[in-house]
Amino acid sequence: MTKSNVVPFRKTGKPGGKNDRHRWQGKPPRSGPRRLRKPLAAICCTMILAAGGWLAFNGPGDLSGLVAAARTPTGHSSSAAFSFCGADRHVNCVVDGDTFWFKGQKIRIADIDTPELSPPRCEAERIKGEAAKARLLALLNAGEFSLSAGLRDEDKYGRKLRTVTRAGRSLGATLIDEGLARRWDGARHGWCG
Repeated sequence: MTKSNVVPFRKTGKPGGKNDRHRWQGKPPRSGPRRLRKPLAAICCTMILAAGGWLAFNGPGDLSGLVAAARTPTGHSSSAAFSFCGADRHVNCVVDGDTFWFKGQKIRIADIDTPELSPPRCEAERIKGEAAKARLLALLNAGEFSLSAGLRDEDKYGRKLRTVTRAGRSLGATLIDEGLARRWDGARHGWCG
């Protein structure tokens, strides 16, 4: 802020005149505990969001479905007809077992990791990766689902990180239960041998 933009905090008019205490040029300075409210509120909100994100990424116990349902407003579900993505097709399509395009955004399912398809490291990974991709397509086409953000909005590739749920249950958990995915722990692990 330059000096020319600074408005001094001073009263205008004659001292002791009519409405003396109500006539200020600029805003009167704040003092006391009111100055601490915004930073304190920001710290509290950050702590609550961090705790929610920690639970969403499976802190103690598996509360991801409960946390995702609590963050997703009732009736805020979506659905679409999904297909497999092609070289030039990026509208409501499945890329692999943990990535899909929805309404123009590339979504990475935040709570799982599935076998790589581009490129797979071995034939066993390719086979399991294709199965995970087909199962995700079927799950997305099975009805309405909700997307909820966790602690981070995007990954380093610009994909939106979302937990995908239906009726309070993570679709990622379904893939894990079927042996087509692993719980995301922050690192990729091999699927060969």
